[in-house]
Parts: sequence; structure tokens; C-alpha cells
Amino acid sequence: MMHLLLALAHTFSIVARDPTSGQLGVAVQSHWFAVGQIVPWAEAGVGAVATQSFVDPSYGKLGLDLLRAGKSAPDALRGLLSGDASCEVRQVAMVDADGNVATFTGARDIIAAGGLAGKTIATSKIDCGSAGGTLTVGRDFSVQANLMANDKIWPAMQKAYSEAQGDLADRLLAALDAAQSAGGDIRGKQSAALIVVSPKSTGRPWQDKIFDLRVDDHPQPLVELRRLVALQRAYNHMNAGDLAVEHKDNEGALREYSAAEQIAAATPGVPQSRYAEMIFWHAVALVNMHRTDEALPLFTRAFKLEPGWRDLTPRLPKSGLLPDDTKLIERIINAR
Repeated sequence: MMHLLLALAHTFSIVARDPTSGQLGVAVQSHWFAVGQIVPWAEAGVGAVATQSFVDPSYGKLGLDLLRAGKSAPDALRGLLSGDASCEVRQVAMVDADGNVATFTGARDIIAAGGLAGKTIATSKIDCGSAGGTLTVGRDFSVQANLMANDKIWPAMQKAYSEAQGDLADRLLAALDAAQSAGGDIRGKQSAALIVVSPKSTGRPWQDKIFDLRVDDHPQPLVELRRLVALQRAYNHMNAGDLAVEHKDNEGALREYSAAEQIAAATPGVPQSRYAEMIFWHAVALVNMHRTDEALPLFTRAFKLEPGWRDLTPRLPKSGLLPDDTKLIERIINAR
């Protein structure tokens, strides 16, 4: 294993598997620039890893490799720790696709530091490096933090995640919010990240990531991360709508585009111009369902928000996205 310390990512994080959906996820906040580059790792059907404190990023890559090869999260983490001469300054957590979880806090991590596993099965001292550390094994999720303002951070995260409602992303955000409310990183806050992947791999990693979001530098990273999660939900519907259009499922496209608009409209801090694309493709779906009269007011709204959509409209018939009807296209682009 590499032992090059690339960053001091003193931070709080959570790794989790949703037992209902099977989704796997990891979320993190830190007073460190672009924490999403180094701490969170996840792969559909395999597991999720958070590697922090004095970060060795190879725990992410090698951890996922071991999980993919069939090792459980506790066994994978034990194996990596045994080969790490500096394990006493690491903090690492892993969850596998079966919901086994392990979290390790090195004996020389900067206090306050510690971690908890959901449905804890065992806690033990690990003899590695020069001073070792504590490994906790459990089920479904673990929370961990170091260089915190106090030792209430990770218990607050455990409680918040256990009691939160919603999907996995909602519950991960609840844990991060609880950590910050309990005091958070003693240095303050700067960046955050969240990854959620599907329970099974499709062999197409770009399709398996439900959320893959980073806030690299922001005065309120968790507020911004929550906003981005909401926008990603909207654009997930947009992507589903585009796929429905591709498959000539206009009713399905209409449902998806409408859902995207509703989410975006309910999300604080979203500029009006962001709605133009959602509104435009909603209108296109209506036209293809021969409901042009309903579509025209939507085109008008989209054109006002972003005039470029008016210029784009005549290009769509060639791609089969609007009927090849000159009078219809003129009617649309002249909508006021």
C-alpha cells in the first residue's frame, strides 16, 4: 500500500447501504479544499469507502478492489490496515454490498476523534503501525469524525441517520447536518461531497451513479450540497424524460419533465434561467403528443428565460425531435 500523505482531510463522514433499496453511499464535509477528490469512493454492487484524517487514497481504490473480489468490508479493512505502517493516523470506513460495515480510528488521530457502526457487532483494538487504533464492526452504516469541536459529533450523526426519513441521499444529508449542528470541524467548514450508487452494477459506471456531487469551496458547503442534491433529482427526471423521448414514449417523457420542473421550482436558490431547459423539453413532449396549444405557453416561457431555445427549435426536426412541419415550427418560434 502507498503511504504518501496527499492531504490532511480532518473531517466527518458516513458510509451506508440502504437495506430497502440496496443503494450504497458515502457523504463527507471538511474544512479542506475539494474533499470530494480524496475521501469518498463508491462502486455500484461493490461498496463505499471513506478514507480521511491523514489520507492514504489507496484505501479507496484497494478497498473497492478487495470488496469486488468478495472480501467483506471488515476483512478488507483489516487487511489494508495490517500493511499500513502509519495506520495510527488514519481514519477509514467501508461498507460492502451485503451491508457489512467497519470503521477504524487511529490512536493518533487528532481529537476529538471516533466512530460508530450501525447495529454494532464488535469493537476491538487493531495492532498495526506504531500505535494501532480501534475497529468497530456492524451493519448498514458507520459514522466517523476527527479533529472535531467535541466528542458529540459522531453520536449525533448516528442518531440522525437512524431516525431520518427519505431515500439514502436524504439520510446521508441528515447525518452531515447533525454533525455540523453538534459543533462540526473545529476549524470550520469549506467543502463537502456525496456519492450514491445503484445496488447492482450495469457494467456502465456512468449509469450506476445516482448522485455524484461535490462542493469544493463554499462558506456553507452543506447548504450548497443539499441544493445540488435537489437539482440532481430534477435532472435525473430530465434524463429519464430524454430516454423516454428516445424510445418514443411521449407520455413517459411528459411525466418526467413535469416532475423535474416541480422539484426545481421547490428548490431554494435555483435561478429562473435553470428552468428553461426543463420547460422547453416539456413543451416538445406535448407537441409530439399533438397537444400544441398546451405547449405554446411553455415555449413562450422558455424563450423568455433563454432566447437561445428559440434559435434551437428549427434544428430539432432533422433529429426527429419535432415534426418536420414548417408551419408548426414557425408557429412555435413565433410564440410570444
